[in-house]
Amino acid sequence: MTADQLDIRPVRDDEAGELLTLRRAAFVTEAQVMDDPHIPPLTQTLDELRADLVAPGVITLGAWSAHRLVASIRVLVEGTRATLGRFVVAPDLQGRGVGTGMLTEIVPYLPDGISEVWIFTARDSVHNIAMYQRNGYTYQHDQTAGDLTYAYLRKLLGDDSIDLDDSSDLDDSSDQDDSSDLDDSSGPTDATEG
Repeated sequence: MTADQLDIRPVRDDEAGELLTLRRAAFVTEAQVMDDPHIPPLTQTLDELRADLVAPGVITLGAWSAHRLVASIRVLVEGTRATLGRFVVAPDLQGRGVGTGMLTEIVPYLPDGISEVWIFTARDSVHNIAMYQRNGYTYQHDQTAGDLTYAYLRKLLGDDSIDLDDSSDLDDSSDQDDSSDLDDSSGPTDATEG
């Protein structure tokens, strides 16, 4: 599925219930892998999600195929930096290009002046990391939060788009699975695979 087959636009308040359902469906697999049913995407309430949809500096995009919400991503804007999180694709559509379509369509929705886009995912999420790298994101560093280690990747925009950091390869010394992003501000948030 390509981006031109999707209707990508901001999620409205009246679509919050559908978004909550999509996030829970996509993140339940991650919770099982981590043996933790209390990850933030699974414990967020509808009221909390609605408040987040209108929070200053937050843009939540959805991708619709016909009338079905099939993907979403949360963008936190801070100065010249945008941080992507809670990136989800419907489980039955993972691996079909929906996630890639979302990644390629984010920039037009960003405010003027954004010079870098960051995304993070569980360090063991090799499929997610590979997708981000295929889409121009460069590995920057790992950060541990609790029992999880997150990989942080960055994409420079505009005139700054030449990234001189030569750390695009991840150390392959750890076991790797399909874990994804979990938390909005302090850690990752995505359940995608293409």
